[in-house]
Amino acid sequence: MGVSFVVFPCCFFLFSLIYFSSGSEVVTIHVNEAKNLLQSGYRYIDVRTVEEFEKGHVEAANILNIPYLFITPEGRVKNPEFLKEVSSLCKEEDRLIVGCQSGVRSLAATADLLKIGFKNVHDMGGGYLAWVENGHPIKMEEPKKIQEPAIVEDKPNEEL
Repeated sequence: MGVSFVVFPCCFFLFSLIYFSSGSEVVTIHVNEAKNLLQSGYRYIDVRTVEEFEKGHVEAANILNIPYLFITPEGRVKNPEFLKEVSSLCKEEDRLIVGCQSGVRSLAATADLLKIGFKNVHDMGGGYLAWVENGHPIKMEEPKKIQEPAIVEDKPNEEL
């Protein structure tokens, strides 16, 4: 009796990244455990898009937003710089928790990080949605303000 998988076409790309490229076993933890680990000094890597991150994210003392996928007119495309960006900001020994919106992207990202030698990486099961559902603190980014140029009024020359 073999193992069979049901994979919907929209998810095949991510499924294949996880199933076929992972050299190490991904450890998925519950959001409550993730919260405790974050409070003990773990770093959180949010792999959602910048737009998703700015709408609200896990409140953590040490957080990075490095998108794993980009949304393009052709669909979702893996960020070709993802591993390079993480490697430039984190050491292989760093204690990391990886999260996304629902747990799919973070699972693939965690597998990729383990494959290149990161040792202490955990996937946060259920992602940001589960974090919010469990009542954990979130942070909203302030909208970026565009500085308008100062208006200089022309004043008539004053008589001396």
